[in-house]
Amino acid sequence: MSVGDRDAPRIAALLRGINVGGANKIAMAELRALVAELGFLSVATHLQSGNVVFSAPGKSPDQAAAAIEAAIRERFGLAIPVLARTGQELSRIVDAHPLRDLASNPSRMLVVFLSAPVDDARIAEVQEQQFAPDRFLAGEREIYVWAPNGVSESKLTYAFWEKQLGGITATARNWNTVERLRELTAAATAG
Repeated sequence: MSVGDRDAPRIAALLRGINVGGANKIAMAELRALVAELGFLSVATHLQSGNVVFSAPGKSPDQAAAAIEAAIRERFGLAIPVLARTGQELSRIVDAHPLRDLASNPSRMLVVFLSAPVDDARIAEVQEQQFAPDRFLAGEREIYVWAPNGVSESKLTYAFWEKQLGGITATARNWNTVERLRELTAAATAG
């Protein structure tokens, strides 16, 4: 591996809807192998729900996500949306946590990752609706959701945001996963 490869930013790819309820099954070993075959380096997965961390010399997060999405479609015959963020972006997301004082249980705190920047006008329309006791605040390309009664009880799912914001792709991760992905993307690339 060249010095440039070791200096490539770490990226977390977030696959939506794999290994959930027995649908869209992809073994993590197969996913790691697929991502490595694409030329990405130091590939690791986190949990069984589609979190892949790697270095991508010469590729942007969006380019890496598109390559993974296409490879999954070709290899497994599955149309799985993939979003990606750099370690720097994940650090910004964690550091900016606007519901920190309210969110007392990390498993009930979500980050909904979006494929495009937040549309402030559409967010304003959503804010007029009532979702109590759930709360949400928009970031740059993410929405923070606090669901005190549990995420399975919340209406503020990734599907809700895709419908409300129109034309975007979304996926969500709980706060424990977001923090772990930040750690993994901050780790030095193995040689």
